[in-house]
Amino acid sequence: MTWSQNYDPLGSLILSSLVAAVPVVTLLGLLAFWHVRAQIAALAGLVVALLIAMFVYHMPASMAGMAAVNGAVFGLFPIGWIVLNAMFVYNLSVETGQFAVLQRQIASVSSDRRIQALLIAFAFGAFIEGAAGFGAPVAITGALMIGLGFKPLEAAKLALIGNTAPVAFGSLGTPLTTLADITGLDLMSLSAMVGRQLPVFSLIVPFWLVAAQVGVRGMLGVWPACFVTGASFGVMQFVMSNYHGPWLVDIVSAVVAMAVLVLFMKVWKPKDAAEKPVVAEVREASPWKAWLPWVFLTAFVFCWGMPAVKSGLNGVFNQEIEVPLLHKMVERVPPVVVHAELEKAVFKFNALSATGTAALLAGMAAGLCLGLSPMRLLKLYGVTIWKLRVPLLTISLMLALGYVTRYSGTDTTMGLMMADTGVLFPFFSPIIGWLGVALTGSDTSSNVLFGNLQQVTANQLHLSPIHMAASNSSGGVMGKMIDAQSIVVAAVATGGHPDSPDAGTVLRSVFWHSVALALLMGLLVMAQAYWLPWMIVK
Repeated sequence: MTWSQNYDPLGSLILSSLVAAVPVVTLLGLLAFWHVRAQIAALAGLVVALLIAMFVYHMPASMAGMAAVNGAVFGLFPIGWIVLNAMFVYNLSVETGQFAVLQRQIASVSSDRRIQALLIAFAFGAFIEGAAGFGAPVAITGALMIGLGFKPLEAAKLALIGNTAPVAFGSLGTPLTTLADITGLDLMSLSAMVGRQLPVFSLIVPFWLVAAQVGVRGMLGVWPACFVTGASFGVMQFVMSNYHGPWLVDIVSAVVAMAVLVLFMKVWKPKDAAEKPVVAEVREASPWKAWLPWVFLTAFVFCWGMPAVKSGLNGVFNQEIEVPLLHKMVERVPPVVVHAELEKAVFKFNALSATGTAALLAGMAAGLCLGLSPMRLLKLYGVTIWKLRVPLLTISLMLALGYVTRYSGTDTTMGLMMADTGVLFPFFSPIIGWLGVALTGSDTSSNVLFGNLQQVTANQLHLSPIHMAASNSSGGVMGKMIDAQSIVVAAVATGGHPDSPDAGTVLRSVFWHSVALALLMGLLVMAQAYWLPWMIVK
């Protein structure tokens, strides 16, 4: 038996959209305003989503339940697997005393925390996003900044804001390769189009990041550093996306931006020196050892992302399990898709090729090189699991919520309401992508969810399908900082301190930044559609 999605169960798209939004409003409201623990808020949102799916959208209870189970398992693997092992690498760096050495070396580039935020939250975070994606950039950069003396909430906020511009090209271009597969549109054209939108924000985000950190006046004190970082990243982002493809955009752009910023700081210093972080003086005969965990992490993750390595490992072990009571039993119907099609539900247990496995092996290799015994490594790993037990449960519950809204069609209802805006659709096109990422936690998932909707609507309105589909991915990056998964990861990465923020506090600190950037993206896309057509890839 199959069940067809009904995107307007109440006979009014506005009313149906209001009801469809209740699970997300419940989750975010409990987090942001009632200060409920993240796992309780996620559970409440999941229960509401299940009730609406079954009693408003008339989704069979068995399908709704299996959608939740599918999402919960996905939250543990591969998402939780990445977070767990990224934090393991950080913990062993601290355990061996090398993190203190790393702090001193980063501080030697500049003792100004504004410059450190640019280097770590924006540039280094973009490098990790390009190689791994998911929660790894936020987890790693947040932990690094905490170690440098940033306050926990400040580190969480900066890690989330910094992880925006590179997201569409993350994980070696996975969001765009997926978008091309889903829509049948040309991959290089989609890459080039996103590369004519995001560089504008790659230039803006460093200024925005520092302004969020110290205010506009404080940002003006380091505006040259913001400019060279954003401009170097944006230029390379445009060049790579338009003339090479989506695969290495973030990695190349991030390396260039870090190099340019480090070199720039050798010839320029801010006149208004910011407060210097307190970093313990460390004597170390081999300072290069401090970088071993991160060098191993980068090398392993990069290799694991290469198609040849990934396919080779999948050839050794890769279990694809069709989810019972769900796989090809939910039918997506027009106008979301051109023709009715059955939604797949396959859990991919690629234990060898998963990015989290690369992080685990990197941690093990680094630990052994730094003198830790196998037993001590095993004990440290156990401690890491114990510390992350509640956050991993929370991520699992939040992904369960996202999968219920996806398979029931409630999130599509909200997307259709925005698509029904006629001449204003270019403005709302990236907002749909923003909504998709905020709900699913992934630019890739947002493209799967709304890619065809963007293409169908564009054809109906005589707009460029390439432009609108690319805008879904470009707009989606602005939702990355407020999706529940990222919020929890940021709270985890900056945890363990007396004044550590909870998920609700982190959400409140970045919510309006996300909304403002999404609206600016909408204005840019609309300008491209009606006043700057030369920017659109034909």
